[in-house]
Amino acid sequence: MAEQTQSDKEFKDIDFRLLKRLIKFLKPYKKFVVYALLLAIFGSALGPLRPYLTKIAIDNYIASSDWNGLLWIIILIFGLLIIHSAAQFFLSYIMQFSGQNVLNDIRIKLHKHILALSNRFHDTNPVGRLVTRVTNDIEALNELFSSGVVMIIADFLLIMWIIGFMLFTNVTLALLTLAVMPVLIMASIAFRSKVRETFRAIRGDVAKMNSFLNEFISGIVTVKIFAQEKYQNEKFDGINTSIRDLWNRTIFYYALFFPIVEFLSTLTLGIILWYAAKNILSTEITVGVIIAFTQYAEMFFRPIRDLTEKYTTLQSSMASAERIFGLLDTNEFLEDLPEARSIDEFKESIEFKNVCFSYDGDKQVLKNISFKINKGETVAIVGATGSGKTSIVNLLCRFYDYQTGEILIDGKDIRTIKQESLRSRIALVMQEVFLFSGSIGFNITLGEESITKEETRLAALALGAAEFIEKLPDAYDSVIEPRGTNLSSGQRQLISFCRAFASNPEILILDEATSNIDSETEKLIEISLGKLLGERTSLVIAHRLSTIKRADKILVLHHGELRETGTHEELLNNDGLYAKLYRLQFN
Repeated sequence: MAEQTQSDKEFKDIDFRLLKRLIKFLKPYKKFVVYALLLAIFGSALGPLRPYLTKIAIDNYIASSDWNGLLWIIILIFGLLIIHSAAQFFLSYIMQFSGQNVLNDIRIKLHKHILALSNRFHDTNPVGRLVTRVTNDIEALNELFSSGVVMIIADFLLIMWIIGFMLFTNVTLALLTLAVMPVLIMASIAFRSKVRETFRAIRGDVAKMNSFLNEFISGIVTVKIFAQEKYQNEKFDGINTSIRDLWNRTIFYYALFFPIVEFLSTLTLGIILWYAAKNILSTEITVGVIIAFTQYAEMFFRPIRDLTEKYTTLQSSMASAERIFGLLDTNEFLEDLPEARSIDEFKESIEFKNVCFSYDGDKQVLKNISFKINKGETVAIVGATGSGKTSIVNLLCRFYDYQTGEILIDGKDIRTIKQESLRSRIALVMQEVFLFSGSIGFNITLGEESITKEETRLAALALGAAEFIEKLPDAYDSVIEPRGTNLSSGQRQLISFCRAFASNPEILILDEATSNIDSETEKLIEISLGKLLGERTSLVIAHRLSTIKRADKILVLHHGELRETGTHEELLNNDGLYAKLYRLQFN
């Protein structure tokens, strides 16, 4: 609760700073904003003119039975209505058009920013929270851009014009009409304060719900296996009930505020009629003035009510903007150094020199790791879970930066190589295969236009995947369901192998790539693994020691340290840690 209170204080202090940052997104559409402002100024003046023309029609023409003059004033009022309606139409269209373009720009910028953020950031931020930023929070800005700032200006101008016309028509009645303003202002301030706090809490709970749903649906199999449906339902009910209660609180505030506004509006009308009844016989008050002021009284409270709603919308938008800019201001990037350059090809070797690495800056997962992989070699890494095998892969792909030591490719520190250039020469096949929604062909090429359909088919043939792919009704155009649920785990893994083969990488990394494959599929891959590895420089991580016997060199890790190095036969003869792992697995 203390954290939320502090956040509210910060929010109040940065309202206008956030608004200024948001308005910058309107810069490409500033001519439309100018048009909208001109229309708002023009339209706000036309509204209060109609009651004044009504007064003239009654006092000057109906009272004197001047029917020709009355006809012209009616035509003028009718023309005024048409012009006012046209101005409102174009104002609404221009603001909606500009607003949707701005939202599109913000979504694109936010999406690019999220993609650019480092793996370290994504490790600690739930997917659901990021999805909320790109969807719900940006959608909350819709009202702000489509009918927010400009319409607030238009409502302020309308109030000023109404007050001006009332004072010009009758000063005493104008002051009586404005007498209820202090009460209305106090009610509006209280309403805005309560609704703002509630909207902030709703946004927070919606983000929690998105995070929960993302985690729950991703782990649905685990939930069902361990019969955790009741616990998950209770957890969801708690979040959902909180959101419902917050919305009910908002409904209460609205249900309380708007009757107050209506009561004050009716009270003002009563005051006008009471004063008019006492002075109707005097020349100061005419029938036209009374009718005009009843229209002004009704017209006066409408923009005030709208301003309160728009201010609430603005506050809700500010809460979302605070989260969006909080994400955009996150600078957890793994950036290329200014002197970083691309590499044309991999020529000689990969070398780790006394590399130390920690994910959290405290506990070291790699300690003084040193080894060398020459071009064309296949090097295997083995070790118990948590020994640091995958961390070596993460550093070689530069998903993270190491703290001390060096990682060299052809003698160059990988931090002096552009990340895109480095990763374009590496293919990584992981234990958990991720397949995108789309065709099998797309999941092999990942949209890379340089890989032809024929090359896609040759990759599948080489690795034995063509046998099941070409039996499907649409073959390579067959659509993969979300998360590849219409394929077996082995088939998904085969597609990931084809993906690596088709990209023709210079460096191939297999990170537990055969751990989820059944024995039959493993035999199929064993036959074609030679083709996949080929003359490439390969780094193979596997729990199944049978898959790495062919390696030119085996690195044995234990608790983040490199304990043994050698071939399969050499390590067995040394009767050390590798021999122990081998005996445990096969005996």
